[in-house]
Amino acid sequence: MAENDERRIAIGSDTDLILARQEGRELAAKLGFSRTDATLVATAISELARNILAYARQGEIWLRPVHENSRDGVVVVAHDAGPGIPDVEAAMEEGFTTARGLGMGLPGARRLMDEFQILSEVGTGTTVTMKKWRRHG
Repeated sequence: MAENDERRIAIGSDTDLILARQEGRELAAKLGFSRTDATLVATAISELARNILAYARQGEIWLRPVHENSRDGVVVVAHDAGPGIPDVEAAMEEGFTTARGLGMGLPGARRLMDEFQILSEVGTGTTVTMKKWRRHG
């Protein structure tokens, strides 16, 4: 799979969440990730897709392979044009929630992946970029 092969999944329902999760797991498997790490990628995707549904109602998940510094990985980008996050720092704390959830979405996704970046602007939307690197050996 070429590094520029990108898959975009529109998120607007629970069915889309399941599809994005499956696509992420399949991409990780194609890149040689262990079953455990492929499940971590799928779980992180699920957390971000749930946030899209809960706060923005719709958005997209983008998936693509990446090769940097002699290592292979998966890039996951979750993007929405929702209300944005007023306090990103607070939203990244374990247990913080503005909904009825457990507050594990963003911090949980960050913990599951190797790299995590969030950009959010109130009234404009949120973009989360995550990477998971394949472990060798």
